[in-house]
Amino acid sequence: MTVQELIGRLGLELKNNGCVEAAINGCYASDMLSDVLANGKEGNIWITRQTHPNVVAVAAIKGLSGIIVTGGRQIEAETLEKAASECIPVMSTPLQTYDMVGMVYNLLLKNEER
Repeated sequence: MTVQELIGRLGLELKNNGCVEAAINGCYASDMLSDVLANGKEGNIWITRQTHPNVVAVAAIKGLSGIIVTGGRQIEAETLEKAASECIPVMSTPLQTYDMVGMVYNLLLKNEER
């Protein structure tokens, strides 16, 4: 599944011009940057409430497919600019992290069964 397909299926709002053709191989949910650095996997979509520019650095280092910001939080302009320069798509949703994780999990699981 690609980021673009995920956006369409879950009604996410794309907040920048990231690489939406990137493939997603799983997801990781955490609000602790050190946790994502230690446990996130290349190709994962990251689900978080964090909105500051450091999330982009972590996503770039780990080779993540994109970032979903939950809870309808306002994303800092600097974060969006940095993400665009790194070609990392940043999406937002009014849903809470728990709900988004479940939806992404179910969608990726169904995609694997095909």
